Amino acid sequence: MSLIKKLAGETVIYGLSNILSRLLNFVFLTFYLTRIFEQQEYGIVSEFYVYIALLMVFFTFRMETTFFRFASKEKEGNKAFSTASIFILGLTLMFTSVLLLNAQAIANYLQYPEQVNYVFWFVFIVAADALAAIPFARLRLENKPLKFAAIKLLNVLVNIFFIFFFLEIAPRMLEAGWGAVENIYDENDKIKYVFIANFLASATVLLILLPSYFKQKLNFDIDLWKKMLWYALPLLVVGFAAIINQLINIPMMKAYLPGDLSENLKTIGVYSASYKLAILMSLFIQAFNYAAEPFFFREADRKDAKEIYAKVALAFNMVASLVFLGILFYIDLIKYFVGPNFRSALDVVPVLLLAFWFLGLYYNFSIWYKLKDKTNFGAYISVVGAAITIGLNLLLIPKIGYFGAAWSALACYGFMAFAGYLLGRKYYPIPYDIKRIILYILAAVFIYWISTFVNIYFEGKLLWNLVLKTILLAGFLFFVYLIDGRNIRQLLK
Repeated sequence: MSLIKKLAGETVIYGLSNILSRLLNFVFLTFYLTRIFEQQEYGIVSEFYVYIALLMVFFTFRMETTFFRFASKEKEGNKAFSTASIFILGLTLMFTSVLLLNAQAIANYLQYPEQVNYVFWFVFIVAADALAAIPFARLRLENKPLKFAAIKLLNVLVNIFFIFFFLEIAPRMLEAGWGAVENIYDENDKIKYVFIANFLASATVLLILLPSYFKQKLNFDIDLWKKMLWYALPLLVVGFAAIINQLINIPMMKAYLPGDLSENLKTIGVYSASYKLAILMSLFIQAFNYAAEPFFFREADRKDAKEIYAKVALAFNMVASLVFLGILFYIDLIKYFVGPNFRSALDVVPVLLLAFWFLGLYYNFSIWYKLKDKTNFGAYISVVGAAITIGLNLLLIPKIGYFGAAWSALACYGFMAFAGYLLGRKYYPIPYDIKRIILYILAAVFIYWISTFVNIYFEGKLLWNLVLKTILLAGFLFFVYLIDGRNIRQLLK
């Protein structure tokens, strides 16, 4: 089996776990929550998940990637696992204590003074997820994608179960006279049960992964820790900037949209629902990254490593073009995963999909700085990208609303992919077929542009609309086969 085929297989496994997880999220959570919550309530939920993502960067200190780098130098990676795990445990205890002691001040700052319990729950979620980070990374390094996928899927199932229990079963039990339910259910604050369910799911996963901490004697190697810390510091900047680039638009819309707090939260809720549809592209990219990051490190010593990396980037781009068109061509069906009151921002999905596509290219083009221990360059690129995101959001959100957030994301990721490629040519030149990569992007965008005329002429005729778009997609597949059929066969040998 070829290395590319092996990588593709692992990507499929990671992808299936992500696809199943996200589908369950769409079918049961996005579908459900956008129907039981008002736009403003869904906006609040979306905002708090931004803060969870930001805190995860600091709680884990990007030790997952650092663990890959240093564990690949050892026969088993036990020393790296032990040192990284103890370090994260210390950070988690410290940050959790500080945040809980200042929970009311944080709630006041976020303009939710009466909902301090939200702060408690999102801190607990981050703590549990942080402690599970290194055991999850070890599963990836040890080529155990099936176990990884099973645990990730379980996390979603447990989350769905408890959300359904709190928001559907508990109210019915209360109506039926189960007085004890009053101790765990408050019908006047449904939002907190989304966070409680998430915590219970994260805690379940942590309990499953806990034995991995006891399979070996945990020792903290100070010398190794210093090396890992030096490697991780720029990645911390990268991780923080990445969250800024992906999610800062939500709190910025809360602050800079022209409406009052309630109106702005409604806009955030609508935008977040459409963002969830675009995340279908992000889901593919995440699955690819789960498989590719340890793969790139494992194969770094091969003589033909650079040629392999170039083929991986081309293969990624082929699949990304199909994902891009597939989502847009069948958006008239996919949109039913969100409630009717949350579909007014669907016109932003093409811009977000293209933005995520460039993010995936950046993951390919930027592997050089991790392999060459030049993570400071990743920090430079990410900081400039974050500056672009913040600057354009400040400029565009007050003028064009959530479209400003989407175009800011596209500008940021486009810059990062371009910068990663140019710097890589200097420090670790990889023979990417950049002309063909650009050709796929332009061809996919052109085919999508043609499809917009189908929307105009067959408005209200869903069947004809889908048939013609399926023909367009088949035409694009034939185009891919004509220019890259030979390469595809070689990749899969």
